[in-house]
Amino acid sequence: MSQCEVCGNEYHRPLLIKVDDTEHVFDSFECAIEGLAPRCGHCGCRIIGHGIEAGSQRYCCAHCARSSGVTGVADNAH
Repeated sequence: MSQCEVCGNEYHRPLLIKVDDTEHVFDSFECAIEGLAPRCGHCGCRIIGHGIEAGSQRYCCAHCARSSGVTGVADNAH
């Protein structure tokens, strides 16, 4: 049995996710997202998809990036 590092639940089939040289243990994808996904620099939501990186900040979408002063970004490319 392994213990989830987010919720503390002991689970017999944990998710083991290695980031760089550190292994993380979770009992669900929900806890893995909470434990590892970065937060948007504008609205604070967890970034589950690609998001947008500008400098050292990450944003969940072009709207949040533009609201923080980032230029030249769009959610849809035509």
